[in-house]
Formats: sequence, structure tokens, C-alpha cells
Amino acid sequence: MESLSESPSKQEIELLPYGEKYHPYHNKYVDFWRQSLADPMRFWDERARELVWYRTWDRVLDDSNPPFYRWFVGGETNVNLNALDRWMNTHVANKVAYYWEGEDGTTRVLSYRDLFREVNKFARALQDLGVKPNDTVTIYLPMIPELPISMLAVTRIGGIHSVVFSGFSPSALADRIVDAKSRVLITADGYWRKGKVVELKKNADEGVRLAEERGAKVDKVIVVRRLGNQVAWNEGRDVWYHELVSKYPENTYVKPVPRKADDVLFILYTSGTTGKPKGIMHSVGGYMVYVYNVFKWNWDIRPEDVHWTMADVGWITGHTYIVYGPLLNGATEVMYEGAIDYPQPDRPWQIVERYGVTIFYTSPTALRMLRQYGDEWVKKHDLSTLRILGTVGEPINPDVWKWYFEVVGRGKCPIVDTWWMTETGAAMIAPAPGISLVQLKPGSATFPMPGIEADVLDESGKPTPPGVKGYLVIKRPWPGMLLGVWGDPERYVKTYWSRFPGYFYPGDYAVKDEEGYFWLLGRADEVLKVAGHRIGTAELEDTLIKHPAVAEAAVIGVPDPIKGEVPVAAVVLKAGYRPSEDLKKELIDMIRTNIGPIATPQAILFVSKLPKTRSGKIMRRLLKDIMEGRPLGDTTTLEDPTAVDELKRAWDEFKSQMR
Repeated sequence: MESLSESPSKQEIELLPYGEKYHPYHNKYVDFWRQSLADPMRFWDERARELVWYRTWDRVLDDSNPPFYRWFVGGETNVNLNALDRWMNTHVANKVAYYWEGEDGTTRVLSYRDLFREVNKFARALQDLGVKPNDTVTIYLPMIPELPISMLAVTRIGGIHSVVFSGFSPSALADRIVDAKSRVLITADGYWRKGKVVELKKNADEGVRLAEERGAKVDKVIVVRRLGNQVAWNEGRDVWYHELVSKYPENTYVKPVPRKADDVLFILYTSGTTGKPKGIMHSVGGYMVYVYNVFKWNWDIRPEDVHWTMADVGWITGHTYIVYGPLLNGATEVMYEGAIDYPQPDRPWQIVERYGVTIFYTSPTALRMLRQYGDEWVKKHDLSTLRILGTVGEPINPDVWKWYFEVVGRGKCPIVDTWWMTETGAAMIAPAPGISLVQLKPGSATFPMPGIEADVLDESGKPTPPGVKGYLVIKRPWPGMLLGVWGDPERYVKTYWSRFPGYFYPGDYAVKDEEGYFWLLGRADEVLKVAGHRIGTAELEDTLIKHPAVAEAAVIGVPDPIKGEVPVAAVVLKAGYRPSEDLKKELIDMIRTNIGPIATPQAILFVSKLPKTRSGKIMRRLLKDIMEGRPLGDTTTLEDPTAVDELKRAWDEFKSQMR
């Protein structure tokens, strides 16, 4: 097996033009990937032995009961051993683990030793409250240091954490408490969002009330004091976090509870096509091994790096790339509490400059939003410390890719465009500068990670020819894969393994080019079927965004009595541009020219903002609800409700003009 230490130097990466056709390290990565597939058991055995175990495994993979694969069977460990304890007698103990910045400008710096002390004290507190191994603890916290502290404290004592995004409604919180059977909830008094106080304790109280109406029993609610605002108090149930941990001395030590490699490390709920959230379970050993390695491969992580994943820990991106990935590698991470464009659109670039961020990871939606404010907000800051950029969450269109490379990265930073999902644990298809950088193509996630075999299939399950769209599949198990769906094994099999038997089906549409590069085209259920022709919404959006006036676009399909579906586009313009019939015609002509007349939108609606979650994803489901005249579904994650009202008005105006 080729050594990872033979990666290209920092200078070689920095000098790589993104369009260079023949780079000496391109074939090196492809060869390494092929070797990983030739003997995968040996490959993953070697990777796992870089970590600390109480007991090594009897089998690398138990595949006797597919699709319920189990990794490192017989092995015992605890993620804390590798994220905290193993660093305490090294120089990493005094290294910064987290630079934290609140939206209001308050800051905190925690070293690995600080984090170790805080985790141990809270772990002892949870034990004294009666939390036992395999108990589930629900964590409903904003982006504050107590969030990773809570996650690690729960796993240290052998518990299972279920992090619920702080933007979820009380009802959504209640559903997750009930399903996970949690008797302990960790929350906060409140937090800042765009200069306003979010009363999180109030939401938590209502969530607990609803959960108990639905049969749950919550014994304790632990409250972190973030703002010091007045909150309602339930004596006997509620307890202040700071009062709880203050009872324990700084040298408190709790031995990490040995956990089987195939035990559940955490549950994370994700949406499904049925509307009921799926509790995705990840394993102690497999998830740890995969995340440790992929974080290192994705970012070519070095001792001096300052990594910033601009996401929320309430989602899998935050679990993997803010908490477990950085800590398993002894890296320094930035955490930011608030809105990325508050109080001004250069907040991200201020943070990069202030902390000397070297690796920056965000979503294409966030980049499109930041780009619409203009390049001057980026260029006024010193971003010279950046050496690698990354994207996550959705396909990135080539136009935004190039803006990211040229304006943010100053033309010197490779872009790690990652494809993955909650169920996969970490990136599955992405460049890997930590092994060897491949030739980059704007808009392509490039190749599968080591140990990952992917393909694109047609409706009948046969591989598609180069350039032909199809369904993405993963052809063999991998350590970071989900254990299953909490309490619903049948849903696990039906959702992920029944569409193409024997293959993991993530529900994404993709294409491979003649050189084997993967191009992700969004969810398969975000593909329109117009008069029998399949048209990806991402493809339509990419075309619209190429117009110099367009900052963002979201396309959905609406029912049509003749064609089955027709596209409708909601478009946000850049500063300095105004809606007009001429502009609308230009956009329609672009789609007709670039894709074909079959893709002509029925309507183009000009709006000032798109409905998005607070993590920055466009809520296309709400667009469909509005345009199909249905009641709006769950809007608890909506960042700005006025976006929905504006879209309704635009749609109603369009319909009135058509009468």
C-alpha cells in the first residue's frame, strides 16, 4: 500500500491550476484508490490500527446478514479515547481545540486540555443524574462550546446522543424525544440570531410538554446559560448546567466506558419522503475509523491548520467536520454561533482573517448568497492563510465554483467538492489532497474516496455509458455507513437497499464522464419528467445562475395536464439588477438554448429571497406546496418566513395574469 506520507507539498498544491490537464499526482490517487479496493479488509484494518482500542477486533467486517453490515466486530473502544484522552500527554493538549465566536462578538478559546476537563466534569454530572450506558440523551443546543462538550460527555459514559437542531420547533423536538426514548434533555436559555434573541428554553419546555403528552417521560432538563435572559423554571426537573458542573473539581476524571465497535454511537434524525424523520444510527467503531481517515484525506490536515466548517452541529456535517473529525485528528476548529451575513455580508471573511483559517468548508447555497453581495466584501479582507476550500450539501454549479476559486481562494486553493449524506457518515466522493490531488473540474466531486466503489445505473440497474445520467449507487459496504434506522429495520432495507438489490441507493442522480469523474445532479426526486424527458432541477438552476444578473435560483416541477410536469423557477437577482420582461425572456432563452425547448419554464418568479433553512438549504418542498395549492408542511427550520409570503404573492400574481 502506498504511503500517505508521499502527498504533494503545500507549495505543489498551491500552484495547481484547477484546469490543468495532466498533473503528476492525478494518477497517484487513482492508483491508491484501486489498491484500497483490491484488498479492502487489509486496507481498513491498517487504517483502524492508527487509533486506540481497548480490544482489537476479531473480524474487520461481518457481512453474514446483509444489508446489516457490522464493522470491527469484537473490537472495543470509546471515541473519547481518540478524540481527547490520547492527546493529554502530547503537545496537542495545549493546542487550541475550538475558537468560538458568538454572533454578538463574544469569544471563547478552548484548548484540548480545557475540553478534556469540561467533558469529564459534565460526564460525572450525567452519571450522578443517573444516565447509564445505552441511555439516549437529547441535545437541543445552539452553536456554543457546550454542544460538543455535551456530545463527548454522553459518549464518554457509554450513552447515545441525539442532537436536535436548535432551529427545530417544539413539536419536532417532541417527536425526536419520544422516538429516541430520552429521559434527559440538554438545552440553553437562548441564543442570538440576526441580532434577535431566540428563546430556546421556552421552545424546549413546550417540546417536553408535547413529548410527555405523547408518552415520554423527561426526568431532567439541563440548561446552559448563554444569554442570562429570564426563563421559566420547573423545580425538581430543571437544573443549570453551570451549577451542575461547578460541584466537581478541575481534576475530575471519568474513565471512558468500553463500547463495542458495533454499538450505537449516536442517532441523528433526517427527513424522508414519508414525512416522518428517520433516526439514522451510526456505530462507535466504524464511524470513528471512517471519519478519522476521511477528515485527514479531505483536508491534508497539518498541525498548523485552522479548520472552519461553516455549518451547524445539528446536522451531520457538524457532527463529522466540526466535532469528531477535527478532534480525532488533533486539529483546531472554528465555531460560529450566528447568521453568516450579520451584521454585514463580510462576517465569514472577518472570521477567516481573525483566526487565520486555512481550510474553509461551506455550502454552495451560502456561497451564492455571499456572492450576490459583491466581490468587494471578500476583497477587503486578508484571506492569504486559506489553502484549501470545500463545499458540501448540494451540487455546486461551475459558475459559483469558479467564483469561489478565483475570488475567495485567490486562484491558489484547490476546492474539495464533497458528496455525502447523513447516512454515509462522511464524504464518499470528493478530492483527497491528503493523499494526492487529482485534476479538478469545476462542478465535479471527482472520484470516490479510498475504499469506496460507486457507479451510475440506469432504470434497469445496468451501468450507464459515459455522459448518460442515472442513479448513483455504492457497490460495497464501508465503515462509516449507518447501522440502520432507529427502531425501524424494515424502513432501512426498503429505503436504501431495495431499489437496486445488493447496492446502497442514496437517492441521488449523477453522471460519470469519460474519465470516470462523478457529477452529482441533485436528488432523484428533484428530477422533473417533462413530456417523458428527465430534466434535473440542478441543471436548470445552473443554467439560470450563469446569467450575470442572477444570484440564486430554485426550480421545481408543477403538474401539467399535458406534459406531466413543467418547470417553475424562483430567481433572486444580484444588486443593481431589476426584474423586467426583457430579463425574463433572456433567462428563458438561455434555458432553451442550453438545455432545449422541452425545459422552458412555465414561469420565472423574481423574488428578493428564497425560502431556506437556517443551515442555508433551499426548501424546495415549500415552493411545491405553494405552487400546488397545498397547506404548507413543517416550516420550523425556515430562516425567514417573509420569503414564503413574498413567493406566494409572486405566484398569485402570475396566476392572475394567466387567467
